Amino acid sequence: QVQLVESGGGLVQAGDSLRLSCAASGRTFSINTMGWFRQAPGKEREFVARITRSGVNIYYADSVKGRFTISRDNAKNTVSLQMNSLKPEDTAVYLCAAGEISSIHYDYWGQGTQVTVSS
Repeated sequence: QVQLVESGGGLVQAGDSLRLSCAASGRTFSINTMGWFRQAPGKEREFVARITRSGVNIYYADSVKGRFTISRDNAKNTVSLQMNSLKPEDTAVYLCAAGEISSIHYDYWGQGTQVTVSS
């Protein structure tokens, strides 16, 4: 099993920056892809960004491309999401997810951290 704990959310104004972190514990050696998703009230969960264990393959949703940067520190078992130029539409609960090497799905999810961007 793997446990994921997010941190770094908060209330900011449009145009500000925030950095989210996700700390993994447990069977971290089994993890390949780690990613960030978000869910706004009344909306479905949506993909934000993901990064493979090597850090070579990185993908972003079009809505955050150029503003958000995902990074990973395998030695510390953490994945971060640097969010710049935040917009009110970025308001959501942000969730960290991890997929095992042998899996095509995300097998583990964190509880989420709230990001609120005021206009």
